[in-house]
Amino acid sequence: MTVNGNACGDESQIRSVAREIFQHALEESSIERGFSRNLRCEQGVLKAGDGLYDLASFSKTFVVSFGKGAHSSLEALISRLGPGFKASGIVCAPTPPVAPVAGFRYFEGGHPMPNHESVRAAEAILSALDSLDERSLVIYLLSGGGSAIVEKPIGTEISFADLVETYRALVHSGAPIAQINAVRKHLSAVKGGRMARAAAPARQLSILISDVPDNALDSLASGPTMPDSSTTGQCYDIVQRFNLLPQLPESVRKLFAMRTLEETPKAGDPLFERAQWYPVLSNLSAREAAVERASANGFAPRIDNSCDDWDYRKAADYLLERVRELRNQDARVCLISGGEVTVTVDGKPGAGGRNQQFALYCAERIQGEKICVLSAGTDGIDGNSPAAGSVADGTTIERAMKMGLSAEAALQSFDAYPFFDALGDTLMTGYTGTNVRDVRLLLAW
Repeated sequence: MTVNGNACGDESQIRSVAREIFQHALEESSIERGFSRNLRCEQGVLKAGDGLYDLASFSKTFVVSFGKGAHSSLEALISRLGPGFKASGIVCAPTPPVAPVAGFRYFEGGHPMPNHESVRAAEAILSALDSLDERSLVIYLLSGGGSAIVEKPIGTEISFADLVETYRALVHSGAPIAQINAVRKHLSAVKGGRMARAAAPARQLSILISDVPDNALDSLASGPTMPDSSTTGQCYDIVQRFNLLPQLPESVRKLFAMRTLEETPKAGDPLFERAQWYPVLSNLSAREAAVERASANGFAPRIDNSCDDWDYRKAADYLLERVRELRNQDARVCLISGGEVTVTVDGKPGAGGRNQQFALYCAERIQGEKICVLSAGTDGIDGNSPAAGSVADGTTIERAMKMGLSAEAALQSFDAYPFFDALGDTLMTGYTGTNVRDVRLLLAW
């Protein structure tokens, strides 16, 4: 067997190929590439999708950029619009800027839990938007992680401590991200279209770097600028289904117990008449790049996103069965799966995240087989670890046992990062400045 002209029957080379495919997907999912492919500005007119924006016709252009890709998004926008572009705005990201842009206020919001800067940023954004009129243009640059990075509770009775406690309960509930965000929207002063409400009647353009399913864009950053498709009734059902009520602080628990949540703005509301939304990057960008590089490495690529938002064990069992079936059709196959899996954490977790948990579960089930599994987040961060994810193959368990490592213990304690780190099988990309969900690669030969 050859890959790029080199013999590669050995698993370590296949692990390298998997890393190469993921790295290519990561590069093609960069915000700069996404903006370059999808935004144009000629003679002072910005073209985004079907929308045209004559920048000179607005009395004020205000930019709100928040999420994990906030800094990269602002840099990419300014480079598209050119040196003559004049705007002010607010930026909130989990990291400080390398080169702050004049005219912009910066906040360092928390992730995965909001911090005090998250609240201060939300208050500053709402105040600035409230001062705009119909001759103003607001450009929102929204990316993954925005739900926590900019946040303000819907009522003063919800303290900051209550806010953090609520987020922690939701993140560890095992609920799919869309359902988590549905609850967040109805507890927030900025989510579920409420930021757009503050900006009306200004013209509003949302440029989206999506880390949510393609058919659920209003889940991105919990949909601050879009009509909300979720309802209070769904929130009550979600809290009941995942037994969340006992885990919520009293102030939030009371809103659910008394069923007094306020409804969010919906499609058809006049406040959205001058608002547009345009995704420039999504998980599709990463999947297409993975297909390209897998083919270049001599593997027949296949895409299967059936397991999006499934429990990681169910997803792993399904994908492993699928790649074994595909191997019967092609000698070398690369099964590509985008989106996210869920992990319900019991007790106090160790170091790791959903991607490493998924890979470790797979490692136990592919012992001795010619299958390699890579799972990683495009934001470069997997849970509470410094890794983006990890790679496993049929030799992982054997190599671990020789080092005195227990895969079962690591799996049970949600402590996959030290396990893979000891083997040299983590993916350390560093913070990428973008987020288009996770990528899973299953190579069989």
